[in-house]
Amino acid sequence: MAAPSGQLKASRYFAALLALIAMIYAVVFFTGDKKPNPKLGLDLQGGTSMTLSATQPDGSAPKDPKSLEQARDIIADRVDLTGVAEPEVVIEGDRNIVVNVAGGMSEDELRKLVAPAVLRFRKVLKSATDTAVPAEEPSESASAEPSASVDPSASTASEPAASEPASTDPSASEPASADPSDSVDPSASASASEAPIDAGTEAQREAVITKLGELYSLAQQLPDPDDSQPLDEQYVAMLAPFGQLTAEEVAVLPADIQFRVPTISCKQLTERPAGAVADSEQKVVACETRGGDSTKHFLDVAKVVGEDVSGASFSNDPAEGGWKVDLSFKSGGQDKWTALTKEAYNDGAEEQVAIVLDNRVVSAPQIKGVISGDAQITGSFDKKEVETLSRQLKYGSLPLSFEVESVDSVTATIGEQAMYMGLLAGAIGLVLVIIYCLLYYRALGFVVILSLLVSGAMVYGMLVLFGRQLGFSLTLAGIAGFIVAIGITADSFVVFFERLKDEVKDGRTVRSAVPRAWVRARRTIISADTVSILAALVLYLLAVGPVKGFAFTLGMSTVLDLIVVFLFTHPLVALLSRANAFSSPRFSGLGNVRSDRDIATARSSRLRTLRTKES
Repeated sequence: MAAPSGQLKASRYFAALLALIAMIYAVVFFTGDKKPNPKLGLDLQGGTSMTLSATQPDGSAPKDPKSLEQARDIIADRVDLTGVAEPEVVIEGDRNIVVNVAGGMSEDELRKLVAPAVLRFRKVLKSATDTAVPAEEPSESASAEPSASVDPSASTASEPAASEPASTDPSASEPASADPSDSVDPSASASASEAPIDAGTEAQREAVITKLGELYSLAQQLPDPDDSQPLDEQYVAMLAPFGQLTAEEVAVLPADIQFRVPTISCKQLTERPAGAVADSEQKVVACETRGGDSTKHFLDVAKVVGEDVSGASFSNDPAEGGWKVDLSFKSGGQDKWTALTKEAYNDGAEEQVAIVLDNRVVSAPQIKGVISGDAQITGSFDKKEVETLSRQLKYGSLPLSFEVESVDSVTATIGEQAMYMGLLAGAIGLVLVIIYCLLYYRALGFVVILSLLVSGAMVYGMLVLFGRQLGFSLTLAGIAGFIVAIGITADSFVVFFERLKDEVKDGRTVRSAVPRAWVRARRTIISADTVSILAALVLYLLAVGPVKGFAFTLGMSTVLDLIVVFLFTHPLVALLSRANAFSSPRFSGLGNVRSDRDIATARSSRLRTLRTKES
């Protein structure tokens, strides 16, 4: 039915709406996993539960409750950044944090999100190749790929080759000549240059020293390792028990012992407990792995720490053909970073600065000049690795060290029966609304039904896309948001239809009443929906957990309501108003208003009356 000149061309609106729906479902069916299934939340499909236990050096619970709460907030922020998944992050007791996420996240991904991500920038004092065991690929962790490098400035930093001989003290170039029978007081457990340690760590260290016996005395007399003059095999064989220590036992040994003893491997050093090298006031040992070879680095105290980083983001690096993480520093942190590069440059000495993430050296570039800008972490990353790393660094280091106590699968928290009952209740309510609309609005009731079907199709497609692209998980709270939004959508129809009735009551035909009613109704519809959208936006920004999901679905549905009303409901009513049958009150649902034929008859009668009076 073509529109007369000057009237609304409904076909254009229908074509625009059809193109929009087709585009949504084309993305649904031809991208990602190509399955039109929305992502369900923890309460509807179950998921993964991980229990983390805070650990202190002496094995006791955290002394400051605020630190546990701060750790909970950081973990919640990290998990929240994966999408509107409504994670549950709660504190249990005085040392445990329980993290529950919906089934779409794997155990490995969850482990990465809750990893410590302790970032430290330290100057490299000495380096040596790890010769304890054949080089192995370290187990995957939340940190970046071990072969990564940091490029603080393309013109000022470069990574030295892994095979380059380590720089060591000339006086330490001779192999050790100490006799195993030489005795050194075991109580002298800490090196003279080491900062004080807590009583718990001291007690653990004494236990390890007692276990090693005279071998510890021998280790104290070893020179710094020199790749050009390896230690005599006799001494390496005698020091074999160091290679049998657990990672926890190695962690409490002084840093110089960890570095000098050749049988202490990078594998042991990398597997030390979380936070083993987090103390910025201590000199530490950490390993870097490049191309299958591992290098021990003896590192200075941390001059720049993770708390000095103001932001972290990731992007693709076209020049290097890979992904990178960009770090920006706070004002004070920028000064520290610049001072550190100045110290490392040291009039052309071009020393290395190690970027240490948790227990591993991510990269140790040479500094070829003073750097006053930001830093970049580059290397053999994929997108997931840089995304996780940037998320960890963005929200900062955890104030406590945690161990994973357990990882379990959890079932839906409300059960399938409760979910089905809720859906049944919603269906019954929708049927009652449809019956009411048909009885009260008649033909216009069918317009309401068709509009709700179009809105539902768009909502479902957007649910699938948001779940796939943003990690949005549909929960009961989100369903509640949709139910409330149905009322808002139906209210838009009521406003338009009642305005239409008012225009017809004023004596206009249905065809002429539609455009006038729409002009007045759309202001009210836009105003009401704008208020709902703003309320949903504020609620989403300020709320947490399930309320966040409620606000998200409410806001999304309200935006789609505007699209449906403008591109479908109004054009459909305008199209129907051109049909003669629609002018009948019995068919149109305009109720107690007159039909177009009655209006025309009344007008003719008035004209005849006027002519009679004139004659």
